[in-house]
Amino acid sequence: MATSSAPVWQDKPPYGMTFFGHPTGRISDGRVIIDFIAEQFGLPLLRASLQNSSDVSKGVNFAVGGATAIDVGFYERNKLVQFKLLNNSLDVQLGWFEKLKPSICKTAKGCRDSFSKALFFVGELGVNDYSFVWSAGKTEDERLIDEGAVYIVVPGNPPIGCSPTMLTLRSSVNRTQNYNYIGCLNDINRVARRHNSFLRVAIDTLRIKYPHTTIIFADFYHPIVSILQNPSSFGVADADGLRACCGGGGKYNWNASAVCGMPEVTACKNPSAFVNWDGVHFTEATYRYIAKGWLYGPFADPPILSVIRH
Repeated sequence: MATSSAPVWQDKPPYGMTFFGHPTGRISDGRVIIDFIAEQFGLPLLRASLQNSSDVSKGVNFAVGGATAIDVGFYERNKLVQFKLLNNSLDVQLGWFEKLKPSICKTAKGCRDSFSKALFFVGELGVNDYSFVWSAGKTEDERLIDEGAVYIVVPGNPPIGCSPTMLTLRSSVNRTQNYNYIGCLNDINRVARRHNSFLRVAIDTLRIKYPHTTIIFADFYHPIVSILQNPSSFGVADADGLRACCGGGGKYNWNASAVCGMPEVTACKNPSAFVNWDGVHFTEATYRYIAKGWLYGPFADPPILSVIRH
C-alpha cells in the first residue's frame, strides 16, 4: 500500500529566485516556457487554474508538477509508486477545464468562437506513462478540437537520460558503454526518442483527420541536446552541463535525501550558467531558449509564429 503523499518542496526557496524573488509554484528558478510564450503575445503570466482567478480571459494554466497522463489509480493498483499520488492526471486537468468554461463562454457557439482564437498547449505528455496515452480511446487533443480548438501545441519529451536525477539513480546499473558522448544514458534517451517518433506519427494522423486545425509539434529533445553538445556557447561550463544548479551534492548534484527546497540545500549563484535546475526541471535560461525555438524555429513544426500572427 502506498504511503502518504510525497512531500512538496517547490513552494520553498530557492524556487523562483531568479525572476520573481520568491516561490510561485513554478518548478524552476524563474519563468517557464509558457511564461515566455505569453510574453511574446503581450499577455500577462498565466495564473494557475486552481487559484480561482476572476479573469481568465487572457489565459490560464492547468499544469501540475508530477501529474501523470493516465489515472493515478493505475500506479497505485499496480504498486508502481511507494507514495500516494495526488489526483491531478491529465484527465483531471481536462475536467478542470470543463468546469472553468462557464467563466469563459456561455454558449456552445460562444465557446467555439473563443477557443478558435486560443492557443492550447498539451504536454509534454507522460514522461512516466506515455505508452498508455494513445491507446486510451479519444485523445486529449481531439477533446479540445471538439471544443473548437484550432491551434494546439504538443510538446515531445526531453532527453530524460540527461537528467541529474536519472543519471544518479541509474549509476549503479549502467556500464560505461551505456553512456553517450555527452554523458547521457543511451537506453533512456532511446525511449524518449521513440516516444517522440510515435507522437509525431499520431500528430500527423490528427492533421489528416482535422485539416482545419493546426497541430504544432514542439521539440523538447533537441534543444537540450544542442546545449549539452556545446555548453560553453550557452555560458555553461562543461563540468556543469549535467549537474543540477540546486541540489544536495554528488557527481550530478542530486541527492534523493536532500532535494532542492529542503532546509540546508542551496542553489548555485548563477542559475543561467546551468541547464538543469533541480535534477528534473530546467532553469529559466534553458526554458527561454526552448521557448524561442518553438516560437521562431527550428524546434517546432511548424514554428508557432509562422501560423499565429499577433
